[in-house]
Amino acid sequence: MADQIRTGLDWEDVRIFVALARHGSLSAAARALAVNHATIARRIAALERALDEKLVERRPDGYVLTPAGTRALGAAIDMETAAATLSRGGADGEPKGLVRISSTPALAQGFLVARLATLTDKLPRLDIEVSTDIRNVSLERREADIALRLARPDDGDLIAKRLVTFGFGFYGTTKWRRRIADGAAPAFVGFDEANASIPDALSLTRQFPRARVAFRTNNQFAQAAAARAGAGIAMLPHFIGRMDDKLVLCPLAKTPPSRELWLITRRQDAREPTIRSIIEFLTQVFEDKRALFEG
Repeated sequence: MADQIRTGLDWEDVRIFVALARHGSLSAAARALAVNHATIARRIAALERALDEKLVERRPDGYVLTPAGTRALGAAIDMETAAATLSRGGADGEPKGLVRISSTPALAQGFLVARLATLTDKLPRLDIEVSTDIRNVSLERREADIALRLARPDDGDLIAKRLVTFGFGFYGTTKWRRRIADGAAPAFVGFDEANASIPDALSLTRQFPRARVAFRTNNQFAQAAAARAGAGIAMLPHFIGRMDDKLVLCPLAKTPPSRELWLITRRQDAREPTIRSIIEFLTQVFEDKRALFEG
């Protein structure tokens, strides 16, 4: 009976299993796939019946893979890779299919989305998904096809291409700049406690360990809004600060360090025509706007 059941393997069940393994919870997987919780649970149960194996275990903090699930995930990702390759690029060489791009929230919201949207308008068979997360997603687990990161990876079979130097500055209102020029101590707009360990937050803490942080929030666009309202001085990427006509650079005793922006992709995908077309597009976009980012 088990052998007869195994012949009914459904690719959609496999796809949903991979999503649950990546995201760790029914709700996160359901959001990623735009389906409901019940669909995720039903598909996982169907795959477990087809394979005659228990693949996941429910824990208080989410789902984890069983040993059988860990073994199955490698094959499932291979299937996903093959499906993605088949969906991209045809005989005419025109890019098509879905490409998933991971970026930091600020870069996606303030720069990337508007420019990538023009590409899908020009290429009607190309679909782009942009996800934002402060954490680094795993390209090896195919959580994304392309990642834009502020650190070069040192593991995995990945290719890293430096796009631009990501410069930062201290931005505030003209009133705050005058106060600083008159010798006042700066008050800052910074990250909230939940994000206190990310590099940008740590940089501000190291440079001004005793300074008052008058306003805290979890993203740099909200910080720019608070600085614009006069709450204090925000350490912002230049591409955010320079695009806000209500903010000016406020020279302080210390200068925030710059970081490098890297484009990361899997080595096996680097020559795939659709992925390569996105890489070339992003490379040109950042080259054209280099002055917006660099110090």
